[in-house]
Amino acid sequence: MADLYLRALESERKSLWAACRLKGLAKDSPERLRIAQIDGLLSEHKARKGAKVP
Repeated sequence: MADLYLRALESERKSLWAACRLKGLAKDSPERLRIAQIDGLLSEHKARKGAKVP
């Protein structure tokens, strides 16, 4: 079964990263901070998902 939460986070991260590269945004911009937040959410989600699977 597809993990829609994971796909949504990865999609949002990909679009934000593309916008940051296109605009040349600094590391402290809101978009870059959101990317860092998404990275944390992705790692937490993958850790939880890995812990549930025997």
